[in-house]
Formats: sequence, C-alpha cells, structure tokens
Amino acid sequence: MSGVEDFVLDFIVEFVSEYMRRKDIHTEWRKPLVAFANAKDSMFLDLKRIIGSSHALPTDFLEDAKTVICYFLPFKEWIVKSNIGGEYASKEWALAYVETNRLIIEINEALARELERMGFKSAVLPPTHNFDEEKLISDWSHRHVAYIAGLGTFGLNRMIITESGCCGRIGSLVTNAEIKPTEKPETEYCLYKRDGSCVKCVEKCTFNALKLDSFDRHKCYNVCLKNAEKYEDLGLADVCGKCLCGIPCSLKIP
Repeated sequence: MSGVEDFVLDFIVEFVSEYMRRKDIHTEWRKPLVAFANAKDSMFLDLKRIIGSSHALPTDFLEDAKTVICYFLPFKEWIVKSNIGGEYASKEWALAYVETNRLIIEINEALARELERMGFKSAVLPPTHNFDEEKLISDWSHRHVAYIAGLGTFGLNRMIITESGCCGRIGSLVTNAEIKPTEKPETEYCLYKRDGSCVKCVEKCTFNALKLDSFDRHKCYNVCLKNAEKYEDLGLADVCGKCLCGIPCSLKIP
C-alpha cells in the first residue's frame, strides 16, 4: 500500500470503531471495506449514458481530482435479521439507515480535514438525497461509483454485492491525492448473474417493484416513503431493504 492508501484505510476502520463507542449510537457495523478509483476512469463518462446526462464526474466536484475514495459500511448480522419479513422495515434497519448516513457525513468531513493536513484537497459528498425527486435519478450514484472502484458487482436487486454482502451503506469522497486504483472483481458475485441459480431478492420484494427483468423505482420509492412516515421520529428513514435481507448475498459473496 502507498502511504496515503494505508492511511485512508486505517482512518476509516478506526473512525467506525470509535463511533460505535458513542452512547447515542445504536447501530453496529462490521469492518469497513475501502476501494479506490482513478478519477479519470472512462467508466465515469459511461454513467452519463447509463444513468443520465446530469450525472456528475469527479472533476465536477474537484477540478484536479485524481482519486475517488469509496467505502462500504456493512451492518452487523442482527440488524439484517431484524428486517427479514413483515411489511414495514424494522425499526433497527430504519435506525441503521439514519445513523449510517450521519456516520458517512462525519467520516467524509474528518477524512477531508486529515487529507488537507497532508496537503491534499477533497470534495465531500452527501450519502443520499442527492437525486431528482421526479425521475428518481441520482446526480452521483454511490453504487455505480462503488462498482467502478472495485468494491463489488451489481446484484439482481440493483445493489452492490461486496465481500461483506450487500447489507450496509456506501460513502465516497473525491480527492486530488493520487492513490492506486483497486482491481475490479473478475467474476459476478450475484448468483443469478453467475449461473441463474437464485432470484431470492425478487421473491423478497412483495411490493412487486423488483422483478426479474425490470425495476419500478417509483413503486419502490413509495414504499420507502411509507417507512419514512412510520419512523419519522428517528430522522429521515426513507428506506425498505426487504430485497437485501435474508438472501444468500446479504452478508457475504454467495
């Protein structure tokens, strides 16, 4: 590892470990996964075609961007198990969503300060709610950025499957520190994409938003808004997660 690469990895892992010691935090995370993408990777340009012309490039946030730092914060198993079954997201899952979004903001701000002390500039990006509310298309898709950075591959449920599964949250940060890109996986982690042997995530979506050959993002978002209303006392919990929990890729590569 280069000095900066090693520092970033250790910083994120230690930050999460310390964060869980706070008395006002209920969520628990497994060890974070960290990956790096070349800010000039041609796949970022592809996102303007795949997602939409408004999708940003790393250089839109930082003119001399060299690296996109991307990390995955996997939930502990008990949080995942709590969200198996039932119509609404579990309270534990909803709270994990809210608390992890706050954690991502704090990681990014603290990491940016540390990188600045090392002589590098960074652009801090929000963990969510940076999307067009009519089209439901993001201007910066953390999942696609995670794919470009080599954190994992896309599952049938449109989520990124990492070495620690798909149940967790993704954060990213753009910097002008030059860090060697992470190698992308050579195989599909999704069982359906690998050999057609699993459609558990589709079966878990009882709202019919996720199907074998399509995804109704508006129907999905309406379910998320119902959960946000149910758990409004926790913060903004517009989340569901039923298609992630209790499936072979929830906690690991199947």
